[in-house]
Amino acid sequence: YVPPQVRKAQEALNDKKREELGRLKKMVNGLINRLSELNLSSISGQMEELYMANSRKDMNETLTDILMNACVTAVAMPARLMMEHVLLVSILHHNVGIEVGAHFLEAVVKKFDEHSKSDAEGKECENLLALIAHLYNFHVVHSLLIFDILKKLVSTFTEKEIELILFLLKNVGFSLRKDDALALKELITEAQRKANTADKKLQDQTRVRFMLETMLALRNNDMRKIPGYDPEPVEKLRKLQRTLVRSSGSGKDTQLRVSLESLLSADQVGRWWIVGSSWSGAPMINDTNSKTQQKLYIGKVSSKIMELARKQRMNTDIRRSIFCVLMTSEDFLDAFEKLLK
Repeated sequence: YVPPQVRKAQEALNDKKREELGRLKKMVNGLINRLSELNLSSISGQMEELYMANSRKDMNETLTDILMNACVTAVAMPARLMMEHVLLVSILHHNVGIEVGAHFLEAVVKKFDEHSKSDAEGKECENLLALIAHLYNFHVVHSLLIFDILKKLVSTFTEKEIELILFLLKNVGFSLRKDDALALKELITEAQRKANTADKKLQDQTRVRFMLETMLALRNNDMRKIPGYDPEPVEKLRKLQRTLVRSSGSGKDTQLRVSLESLLSADQVGRWWIVGSSWSGAPMINDTNSKTQQKLYIGKVSSKIMELARKQRMNTDIRRSIFCVLMTSEDFLDAFEKLLK
């Protein structure tokens, strides 16, 4: 039983909270509507101030809702507009905290999974995929997630999936090649095998041929073979990002190294990629379902250092990681930052 006066107080509190959220939404909406490359610096500054003045949870939810409404439409969104929106998320991700990018990424990936299973005719899937691609372009998420999505699309391999594979490769193909050429090569081999077995079923043969040609052009690092490929806008915005991101460790250290499976099952197994995120589910120890053991990221260290780690009997991933950090750091501050990561 809740006494009437307590009930009244709760209702008043809820109304007050609703009013605050409405006001916050208006402010964020106003900033997002004015967003362009020229005023990105002032708008990201104002967004940071809002993050300092309001609760992170409210801000993350409001920002994600507004960006999703703005970018996920039934018609294809202009690439430039997409990039500017994602660049704002990236700057906040680096300057405010990684939970900003993590919250937005999780919402986008879940929505993409939902839309990829439905047979809707709109361009929502392409728009969501463009958001994920640019989150990778602006160093919010690691290539691991992109490869997971590509593998999933290749395993289904219908006309809709082929379209999405082409779209994703055109946006981030050469960056993937730079990050992990071996994984890209494996993906291309798998796609060729799928194309050979699915030849009879697919009506649009030219689309498959075009996809395979695009993949070969990627493997051979031949940019001329990909029609409409222009790395210029992304490069320009990356330069702008470097000027607006404050922390010295901006770049690859703050990338979320999270797999597709982890993001989709975040509600069941918790969000281990966000430092300090609370989780009230069942303990994950002895969980027979999640056999995907996440490897710790050691980074691009030379084989010489790895050999040294082996000689020093660093026999687990975490020991090797710490050893590599200590051996490759420039000074104590660099070592401290990397160890925290």
